[in-house]
Amino acid sequence: MKKYVLDRYGDGQFYKLSGRRGVFHSHTYTYFRNGSDYILIGSLSEKKGYTIIESDVSKKRIRIIKDCEGAIWNSGTTPLEIIAVAGDEKSVFDQYFSACGIKPSQSRPLTGWTSWYNYYQNITEDIILENISAVKKHAPEFSVFQIDDGFARAVGDWLDIDSEKFPRGMEFIASEIHNSSMMAGIWLAPFAAEKNSKIFNENPEWILKDNKGIPVLAGGNWSTFYALDFYNPEVREYLKEVFNIVFNVWKYDLVKLDFLYAVSLIPQHGKSRGEIMYEAMEFIRVCAKDKLILGCGVPLGSVFGLVDYCRIGCDVGLDWNDKFYMKYLHRERISTLNAVINSISRRHLNGRAFLNDPDVFLLREDNLQLNQNQKETLFIINSIFGGLVFTSDNLNLYHEEQFKMINKLTDFAVKENVEVNTLNSYLYEIKYSENNSRFRIAVNLSAEPVKFEDVVLEPYQTKFIKI
Repeated sequence: MKKYVLDRYGDGQFYKLSGRRGVFHSHTYTYFRNGSDYILIGSLSEKKGYTIIESDVSKKRIRIIKDCEGAIWNSGTTPLEIIAVAGDEKSVFDQYFSACGIKPSQSRPLTGWTSWYNYYQNITEDIILENISAVKKHAPEFSVFQIDDGFARAVGDWLDIDSEKFPRGMEFIASEIHNSSMMAGIWLAPFAAEKNSKIFNENPEWILKDNKGIPVLAGGNWSTFYALDFYNPEVREYLKEVFNIVFNVWKYDLVKLDFLYAVSLIPQHGKSRGEIMYEAMEFIRVCAKDKLILGCGVPLGSVFGLVDYCRIGCDVGLDWNDKFYMKYLHRERISTLNAVINSISRRHLNGRAFLNDPDVFLLREDNLQLNQNQKETLFIINSIFGGLVFTSDNLNLYHEEQFKMINKLTDFAVKENVEVNTLNSYLYEIKYSENNSRFRIAVNLSAEPVKFEDVVLEPYQTKFIKI
């Protein structure tokens, strides 16, 4: 884990797993369900630090922890405010977000295309233009087209565009997207700078240092990357310039902001990690003004009400559940299975805290190891529980059945009256309403066939069931 800096992802720097069976923990809020009866326990604010709620099932004990490390507060500070509410699913979450002062998201659901989960960093102007044309031709109802990582020469040097890959620059790309009647989106990691970047090598004072003066490693991606010191005035001015150019010169409408956690890896300036995270996101919200923000790689409670859309789980993979040994190494590992479970279990945030980004669906046949049942299940779960539904497929390569599926997103809307019955770890019954119709599905996420009532579900299969 240390060799590949995997210990920086997740909360491992300040919360150590007990290793005991039956001990679970969550951040910001948690709930216990008995049939249709819920008890929710949650933090009313993460402005003063991260809140960890630990449940020890065998001892029937709940422990609430506030990460206060490094914080210096005056006597009038209230660092921890907790609410406990009981009722049905809708009422407890409505009460919770109302008590937090978080108004329902006013963002509209979006469908669209993103470059990452097919091309990764290997994007070029020609690849992007080909896919803009494909979306315009085959899915004109898509509302946003987002460029992901790979346009800049190095992570952190956002205004240093790779001119060999994008000879006409990013303003030209945004213009082409707009000419195809879509909003233009672009990926940034504002608090990160990789080791090979100009920022890291030419502005060492911009890099966050620990109490020994050592630069703070934030992860093993790229050439390894480091956290920027958000409280350095020059860093803030640089980020203001980046956002100004992205929004007002290049004319992008949406930014996907990734690896945001990096800003809060260590406490500093008398502030806890959670305080830093919240202040940094408030700063970004001011920079973005009324432009759209898709948060990613960020503690969810820190961005309630501050971003328009937010990733609520791990990355989807090109296979179902990654290599078996990865679950022992990486708490935030890539896993299509885990992404689907995250989409179901964090459905309560959709429309309340922001609109949920469940990550992409993938229906293509090339550059993918998902079988047909897995692809269809991923697509259906994303369309039910997502407020932002993207794909990375080259639509020029689709056949008739794939087009039939994406055409179902034409009138995409947040589903209403959603009910989930968890029958076991991998079997779900889901009911929802859409366009005045009621639907019911059974979802099997296991590698074995299972029986649901009088219906047999194949491995990884989702079926619509008559009501």
